[in-house]
Amino acid sequence: MKTAYFYKLVIVSLLFAFFSNTTMAQQGKVTINQDPKIEQLLTLKKSLEKDNKLSKGYTIQLYYGELTKANTIIKRYRGLYGTWPASIEYETPNYKVWVGSFSDRLDADRALIEIQKGFPSAFILKPQNRN
Repeated sequence: MKTAYFYKLVIVSLLFAFFSNTTMAQQGKVTINQDPKIEQLLTLKKSLEKDNKLSKGYTIQLYYGELTKANTIIKRYRGLYGTWPASIEYETPNYKVWVGSFSDRLDADRALIEIQKGFPSAFILKPQNRN
């Protein structure tokens, strides 16, 4: 009986020593000195992503041709849909109207089904490089 008591005492002592050591850990304080231009860069990156400038996924092309017609198409698109951002891209000597920035093909297909109701010739493409 004394040995059982002795083992219990040893186990309790070890547990006490283990937990008292972890509860007396030091507290630290971290100070971050950040350049104020980082916030400006993050804002710029967000706006570029919103305007389809950084996407490496899929987009929908509504038109390819002259600038006046491209402006007409983008205005008509913005009047019908507000869900996906649209932009006019220049590729010598023509202009393209691109809509959306989709990370995967499934999302682009879903949007295309909706967009083709107003623009039957729209199609999905995966741009190689964007300006």
